[in-house]
Amino acid sequence: MNHTDNSLSIAASAFSLRAMQKVGLAIGGIGLLILFVALGYTFPSPTLPLAISLSTITLGTIIFAHATYSHLPKGIKNNGVWFKSLTNKGALAWVSGIVITGFYVILYWFPQYLGLGTDGVANTGLVALFDPLSQVLAGKAASQWFVYGTLYTVAILALGYKFLLKYRHNRYQQIRTISVMFFQLGFAFMLPAILESLNKPYYNFVNMWPLNYYFFDEWHLQGMIDSGALGLFMMIFGIAMFLLISPILTRYCRHAARRWCSAASTWMRCR
Repeated sequence: MNHTDNSLSIAASAFSLRAMQKVGLAIGGIGLLILFVALGYTFPSPTLPLAISLSTITLGTIIFAHATYSHLPKGIKNNGVWFKSLTNKGALAWVSGIVITGFYVILYWFPQYLGLGTDGVANTGLVALFDPLSQVLAGKAASQWFVYGTLYTVAILALGYKFLLKYRHNRYQQIRTISVMFFQLGFAFMLPAILESLNKPYYNFVNMWPLNYYFFDEWHLQGMIDSGALGLFMMIFGIAMFLLISPILTRYCRHAARRWCSAASTWMRCR
């Protein structure tokens, strides 16, 4: 008889972890620990702690994902998803929701608690930890948004590897995941920072209006107009994104999704 563990305990699933999954969690935990320490301590030389933190988080996630999916046959793998604490409103889900929501509240309204320096005061704490990377890419000290963008990009890249393994049977999902990873790293993270270091305006090519709610603000439009050919290109591209590009892509993706669903249904009936 198959036994299903319906416990919502945080520790209930720990006994079913494989050895390499535990190794991955341990390595990733080192990176998270450094971020936690940085909340209350300013590293005098943050380059090495930052490199260790980001690399161990990424490596730990990759090891955990590889140990979870690489040995399984191809196909959708959502076994037990409704019986886990994180995905069935258990204790871990509630704690995660409160922590993530609280982080966003602090990020938007109380960035000084993350160590953001104002009025010429140097950064401290968590924000100061990201100063070396921000200096390399943007040529200035980090902001709370650079911290968030870096962590978000690391999550996209590391978890992207997980999805490539999980959906390695599906070419559409693999292309979709690779494109998300590429555009997040290149166009949403690195390009804006590099343009900022060159004192050029930038436009997030994957964040169109109305998501980019300030696109039509006078200061934003005037800044692009005053920046010559590059600024005019970004303004025209931004307008084309929601007037032309988005509707065309939506229509194309809808038809592609219909064809994929039709093919999947035919395959299921044949089985």
